[in-house]
Amino acid sequence: MALIILAHPGIDRSFANKTIIEELSVGIPDIEIRNIAELYPDYKIIARAEQEVLLKHQTIIFQYPFYWYNMPAILKHWFDVVFEYQFAYGSKGDKLKGKHFVPSFTVGAPEKEYYTLGEHHFRVDEFCKNLEQTAYYAQMNYIRPVYFHGTSLAAGYSENEVRDRAKDHARRLIALIESLQQ
Repeated sequence: MALIILAHPGIDRSFANKTIIEELSVGIPDIEIRNIAELYPDYKIIARAEQEVLLKHQTIIFQYPFYWYNMPAILKHWFDVVFEYQFAYGSKGDKLKGKHFVPSFTVGAPEKEYYTLGEHHFRVDEFCKNLEQTAYYAQMNYIRPVYFHGTSLAAGYSENEVRDRAKDHARRLIALIESLQQ
């Protein structure tokens, strides 16, 4: 069974991430979804509880919107609290060794703004080095991120376009999860 760590501080207002989560819930009925913004609105994350959940799963997907070239603050804080010494790293910190680490996120801006080195100056993958290093340090199997561009209504995308892209994103995630569980 796979685990989704959902880190969207406004999931009820989201077209993309909300659609992805809905599609995953239908496509993989036994998937566990932890909405950390809902579980910890005060940011008082309970490390032991989160660690126990991580231990139960082989594939861990981190689902979030790409905010200011990074993850939302709640997810960064979650990593700071949960991936602690002697759990995720250190001489006895091998509890996540061999588990799959899958970043999955949505990007508001159009793809061309990243791939032609437009106003965002770097390609999206370049902003993911911290994720790759986190997985490496925790001895996890880093899986290349699953993401899509064009979720911002302010950038001219319609709700239907965003939902269609989100459904495609969810299909790609489902196929990935199924392949990792074989």
